[in-house]
Amino acid sequence: MPVAASAIYFLNLRGDVLINRLYRDDVGGNMVDAFRLHIMQTKELGTCPVRQIGGCSFFYMRISNVYIVIVVSSNANVACAFKFVVEAVALFKSYFGGAFDEDAIRNNFVLIYELLDEIMDFGYPQNLSPEILKLYITQEGVRSPFSSKPTDIPVPNATLQVTGAVGWRREGLVYKKNEVFLDIVESVNLLMSSKGNVLRCDVTGKILMKCFLSGMPDLKLGLNDKIGLEKESQLKSRATKSGKTIELDDVTFHQCVNLTRFNSEKTVSFVPPDGEFELMKYRITEGVNLPFRVLPTIKELGRTRMEVNVKVKSVYGAKMFALGVVIKIPVPKQTAKTSFQVTSGRAKYNAAIDCIVWKIRKFPGQTEPTMSAEVELISTMAEKKSWTRPPIQMEFQVPMFTASGLRVRFLKVWEKSGYNTVDWVRYITKAGSYEIRC
Repeated sequence: MPVAASAIYFLNLRGDVLINRLYRDDVGGNMVDAFRLHIMQTKELGTCPVRQIGGCSFFYMRISNVYIVIVVSSNANVACAFKFVVEAVALFKSYFGGAFDEDAIRNNFVLIYELLDEIMDFGYPQNLSPEILKLYITQEGVRSPFSSKPTDIPVPNATLQVTGAVGWRREGLVYKKNEVFLDIVESVNLLMSSKGNVLRCDVTGKILMKCFLSGMPDLKLGLNDKIGLEKESQLKSRATKSGKTIELDDVTFHQCVNLTRFNSEKTVSFVPPDGEFELMKYRITEGVNLPFRVLPTIKELGRTRMEVNVKVKSVYGAKMFALGVVIKIPVPKQTAKTSFQVTSGRAKYNAAIDCIVWKIRKFPGQTEPTMSAEVELISTMAEKKSWTRPPIQMEFQVPMFTASGLRVRFLKVWEKSGYNTVDWVRYITKAGSYEIRC
């Protein structure tokens, strides 16, 4: 469900209304008094950005010295409301020369009212792209004397831009060397029990692109996802063998992706923005390839001694390696002295976080470095409870490896001039929440 806002208010820190716009008649004009009385005067502004007073909900956010308050009388999408506020502030800043505060609002009343009528219709968000709105709202805002006037980029085909066909890219771009950089960045989240059972495991990933292409190119990206390969085999009327297939969950795309073609053909087709952008995000919960296996053994020898042995095995290929590997092994707070033996990297005791920190700068694949430590504890009479062992935590980055198994099968670039394109693809897997109970 979209926002369906009934009203929007801009308030200063004292609660005075700088500007407001009523989109529906289902709320009264005194709703700002309820916000001022029940939220601002009770000093509860920082507790929760969503409050219900009477039959209305208030979504508010502070930007500089201004509070932006959206009032709704029915169930609404809170995330959409805050996304609208963030995009609206970015739009105002583009008109005001980068500033958005109480003075900027007071100096641009007329322009703000005109923009509020365009970016929201009967409480529903509309187009908030500064590049498109500046084509037909040409009035310049009163700029701060400290802000630099941005350079206006001409748009040759204004009609195409206003209709929203390709609102994220301007025409007439020319590059001497046409290049596309594609990065697949994944974060592995793991929680493993002390017996080696996986309690939680998933991968969150995103595809980042950096395009330096001339003209108005049309790109088509092929992945080894299950749905896309099944659809391709149906279109070709024969089965395709493309190795491992994966099942993507919770996929979200950049606005440039043609969703109609994706729904029908299951291919990611798009006209890319110029420069760097995030093409898509996804999540995978099944068939995760863990880059590391951690085998810890902790023995408590009485009340004053402890032995810690940790073996870390890299599961990825022998020709690959991980960078910046950090293993944090927790120890009791009453630790007095530690001694280490490591087969790779360096280890030290960090009293600030009560952990043995084992660092390996370069971790080759198919290797099993170990760390052995003897820990001496201070015997205290006050400490009668048994030590609750926190999980071992890992940090790492593995280039050219994906825990999900996602691979780029092809990246096709078509442009009417027919130029050649250089494609660069990288894979990076990082640790999100990688924890092993011991």
